[in-house]
Amino acid sequence: MYDFIIVGAGSAGCVLANRLSSDPSLKVCLVEAGPKDSSPVVHVPLGIIGMMHSKKMNWRYYTEQEPNLGNRQLFWPRGKTLGGSSSSNAMCYIRGHASDYDEWAALGNKGWSYDEVLPYFRKSEAQQRGADNYHGADGPLHVSDLRINNPLSDAFLTAAEQAGHQVSTDFNGKEQAGVGYYQVTQKNGQRCSSAVAFLRPAEQRPNLTVITDATTTKVVIHQGKATGIEYRKGGHNYKIKAKREVILSGGAINSPQLLMLSGVGDRKELETHGIEVKHHLPGVGKNLQDHLDVLVVTRERTFHSVGFSPIALTRAIKGIFDYFLFRKGNFTTNIAEAGGFAKSSPELDKPDVQFHFSPCYLDNHGLDLLQTVKHGYSLHACNLRPKSRGSLGLASADPLQPPRITANYLSHPEDIEVMLKAIKMSRQILQQEGFDHYRGKEVFPGKEVQTDEQLEAFIRRKAESIYHPVGTCKMGHDALAVVDERLCVHGIEGLRVVDASIMPTLVGGNTNAPTIMIGEKAADMILNDISFRKDNVSAVKDCVA
Repeated sequence: MYDFIIVGAGSAGCVLANRLSSDPSLKVCLVEAGPKDSSPVVHVPLGIIGMMHSKKMNWRYYTEQEPNLGNRQLFWPRGKTLGGSSSSNAMCYIRGHASDYDEWAALGNKGWSYDEVLPYFRKSEAQQRGADNYHGADGPLHVSDLRINNPLSDAFLTAAEQAGHQVSTDFNGKEQAGVGYYQVTQKNGQRCSSAVAFLRPAEQRPNLTVITDATTTKVVIHQGKATGIEYRKGGHNYKIKAKREVILSGGAINSPQLLMLSGVGDRKELETHGIEVKHHLPGVGKNLQDHLDVLVVTRERTFHSVGFSPIALTRAIKGIFDYFLFRKGNFTTNIAEAGGFAKSSPELDKPDVQFHFSPCYLDNHGLDLLQTVKHGYSLHACNLRPKSRGSLGLASADPLQPPRITANYLSHPEDIEVMLKAIKMSRQILQQEGFDHYRGKEVFPGKEVQTDEQLEAFIRRKAESIYHPVGTCKMGHDALAVVDERLCVHGIEGLRVVDASIMPTLVGGNTNAPTIMIGEKAADMILNDISFRKDNVSAVKDCVA
């Protein structure tokens, strides 16, 4: 029997495993559906391209047909290995806007304002530039400047400044707006995933057990209390028990799916699939939010972009030596090297558009290698604060079947307006003098696409996810809330959710750093609960129905 069972060794799960097992009196078990993160594809930053194709380390989800995007089914990659999506993402270290967290607190979630979560961002961070009021330097998560200087990324910054955007050196400091190079979760030119940062230092602890290649099929709930889990590994079924808590850290897709498979969710949904209802909680799987992304792709004529050509082959050979001898150069690229934040309208009080610039021909997630090897550059723009809401439901009671994901993109009319402004801003940047030396033909949307009607049609035909799903086990106290501010599941004792699914609203930026923060804060709350109960024998547990 374990004190804590953590389901999912992703961005938050690895944090929990480290922090909880730091108390030698606690027995902790971490269960991960995917394999160990031993593949070089995980650790070499450029390996992100391979992670997109991996069937072993990527859940490779698809949405249902999206009615506002031409009935397309959109590709949703999610990490399936130690580190989760922090082992497969673009490594951009972005926290979001300070007001995002103040909004969480304003919704009734005490303890989640920006000033209250900032210490947890700082706690996890090993900032290459050193500590200050916004950054920490003593944490396990290495945050570094890129070790590559691609002239195309420099051209992006020059062109963006020519288009009126200010240059920023820190998107996580006092002001988010501006353009610049992204800092990345890398250490010495290698990916610093949550597994590398948090799990590796703790793996040898005798009170921590890590089980990989094990798909959790059910949380065992007895008389309103989570008492353990069932999982499948190597074709066999197993059951393990938790004395204190089961913690779900499977992410915005897997955590709500597992809750429903375990009998916690909307009664009608569960009964449709013949699942015994343990607790009617209608918000499970609701409130799904994601950043929708639209790109402008241009052919590049100097061969400085990532691509296949005689010149590029010579550069690639040099890049191999640079990487393995000095841990720098082309193989350290995160693909999204530069970018920034902007307002689609001047009257806004914070940015609502994010840019990711890629010095490569990046279309359809890089899944079509014949396209990816072409020389070009891409500017992606996403709507940071979409008003559209989707949902996630079960396709069947079979835990090995993927759930039904209905993102419901562009269902709110204001979202398409922001996307239109975003793609126009992208074009404005790419048409500046800073790109004159490199600019070839615009591939997407193409010179024939100019009117708002044509651009809207292009967005509906080509827009894709930029991989930031959240909100499906939202934190709060309203009718659709799944967890409270201590991340305890409403109505079930001994069960928490700790991952991106608890975000009531989507943060204005990439979601990995906020998810790690959530793991840090949750671990602190749990350990404080234990300490309080030790000092107060008659104290009531916090995670109670």
